Amino acid sequence: MDLFEKLLKDRGPLGNHSKLAHGYYAFPKLEGEIAPRMQFRGKEVLTWSLNNYLGLANHPEVRKVDAEAAADYGMAYPMGARMMSGNSTIIEQFEAQLSEFVGKQDTMVLNFGYQGIMSVIDALLDRRDVVVYDSECHACIIDALRMFPGKRYVFPHNDIENCDKQLERASKLVEKTGGAVLVITEGVFGMLGDQGKLKEIVELKKKHQFRLLIDDAHGFGTLGKTGAGAGEEQGVQDGIDIYFSTFAKSMASIGAFVSADEQVIEFLRYNTRSQIFAKTLPMPLVLGNMKRLEMLRTMPELKDKLWTIATALQNGLREAGFNLGAAGESPVTPVFLKGGQNEAVNMVMDLRENYNIFCSVVVYPVVPKDVIMLRLIPTSSHSLSDVEETIIAFKAIKDKLESGEYAKAEPVIFS
Repeated sequence: MDLFEKLLKDRGPLGNHSKLAHGYYAFPKLEGEIAPRMQFRGKEVLTWSLNNYLGLANHPEVRKVDAEAAADYGMAYPMGARMMSGNSTIIEQFEAQLSEFVGKQDTMVLNFGYQGIMSVIDALLDRRDVVVYDSECHACIIDALRMFPGKRYVFPHNDIENCDKQLERASKLVEKTGGAVLVITEGVFGMLGDQGKLKEIVELKKKHQFRLLIDDAHGFGTLGKTGAGAGEEQGVQDGIDIYFSTFAKSMASIGAFVSADEQVIEFLRYNTRSQIFAKTLPMPLVLGNMKRLEMLRTMPELKDKLWTIATALQNGLREAGFNLGAAGESPVTPVFLKGGQNEAVNMVMDLRENYNIFCSVVVYPVVPKDVIMLRLIPTSSHSLSDVEETIIAFKAIKDKLESGEYAKAEPVIFS
């Protein structure tokens, strides 16, 4: 069979819906300044889909530093991978600031989050090792483990009793292989919005020998007294052996970092292939990220405002009878409804066209077939009036869904 013929016969679980979804439900174009209200297909919509938690994306101080750094350095410097020609004193200063903030000995800045954590996991492990991981870990972790040649054991989401059992299995296996055990979970699970049970996992170190890697993309900047993340929030930052986060969420930028003991970071610098063989982060992004970190550290009012909005949104939706699952442990706000793909398509269209509300929709195969999940991301840039407007709209679509209105309507194909 020809390769392209095979691809056209099965476009994949998401690609099979591309003709209906593309440009509207998938790959939509939000235009204009990054803000709570943006342009979608020529009209203004109230947007709840951007991980701009602290509102830094278009903060005047951030924009000023971004522009000045671009004018001073351009987007090329430093040229090349850091190991060869792309290192910089400024990057090293940034790494020291990150290390101090998250309470680790050393840090390596990464050019991208997705490929960064994949390559970090790849560098840490060999076929003798065993990984124990949460079933709801992000795709970047799952993709890393798909390439991992050793044994891996998964435990049901946040099920510490089962995690303990998987650690028992892993411990017995590495006695034979001579390898080591790595546990991987997340500080905040980006779909469900709940925190990983870091405190309970760290407690398991008294019983089993393992190291703990945390992906805290959604916790960094939003949780903890200083904003240092889920480990600080739960009082177990010292028990996290390898701390990873991205600049793409609370810092509204590009790049990522990994922090750990000095010797571990030294090993990763010389063994993380996506950094050894790829260009370093351009200087305007480094300096812009340094400014964002400074504001994250010195302007706690940004996080306070974020939580004011998140709490009002989550409490208001719950009071209106919506199922938010474990929402409340983080700003991520999932809303679970019962219905199929047809209902989901028509409900989202109604939200966007008639109520001017834009949020992400998640359907099968990400969630079960009879579940629709609307995912809202509150930010410090939103207002309480935005929250009120959204709750009113959600009440209206809930009534229509339960009355069967969305099930009866034919889905509209947008072009």
